[in-house]
Amino acid sequence: MSTVLRMRDVVLLPWPDHPLVLDGASDGLDVEVWEEGEPEPAQAVLDDVVLYVPAYQGGDAALEAVRRMPRLRAIQCLWAGVDGFWPFVPPGVSLHNAAGVHDASTAELALALMLARLRRLDGFARHRGEWNHGFTPALADRRVLIVGYGRIGAAIDRRLAGFEVDVVRVARTARETEGVTVHGFDDLPALLPEADVVVIICPLTAQTRGMVDAGFLGRMKDGALLVNVARGAIVDTGALVAEVGSGRLDAALDVTDPEPLPADHPL
Repeated sequence: MSTVLRMRDVVLLPWPDHPLVLDGASDGLDVEVWEEGEPEPAQAVLDDVVLYVPAYQGGDAALEAVRRMPRLRAIQCLWAGVDGFWPFVPPGVSLHNAAGVHDASTAELALALMLARLRRLDGFARHRGEWNHGFTPALADRRVLIVGYGRIGAAIDRRLAGFEVDVVRVARTARETEGVTVHGFDDLPALLPEADVVVIICPLTAQTRGMVDAGFLGRMKDGALLVNVARGAIVDTGALVAEVGSGRLDAALDVTDPEPLPADHPL
């Protein structure tokens, strides 16, 4: 007696409601689900995976699993930056990001961090029921320097349009786009001293890792605000702690290095 093994083409997804999410896009494929926090699927399932969509906050276990998917052809990430995934991508497997998916939410967060810190909303929130009178800086009439003028940088720019600010844009390559001047990274030393708010939204690469170092921060004007909604490793944490600890600079951070911060960390 011989046994015939049926080879499947499996899409491994992180959502149990995949029929609603895919809306028919999985026709002809077998769908398996691996939710965040659940045990790893059996090797028999991993053997047939051709497309893997890791959970949005999946940890190293989700990344390591790709090494046990011999038929894997593509990985579809649910976030825009895929720098943390490169070491886990086997040869011949294509890696896709979610460019455009997080533009609005990240741009809104950047704007919220600017307003919250300039207006000292964090401080007011700690004075529960107490009258805490004082004047706080406005965002209006400030110069905002966006470092990383890709899709999200442009989305931040659009949302700043009604706030009466002067926006300066910087990207890896200088260019003119839709009547807007975008400076190159080489112009940063000259632009930093004039900025009241510096927003970091560039990808983490070999060029940008540690880019916001003591020299970068030292060029920022006294009282300027650094907003990081990109990757923690773009900023030299020790240099930032020194500047913020002295009171010379302010910071509002969505990401840090290390992440998460230890409870006793100076930040």
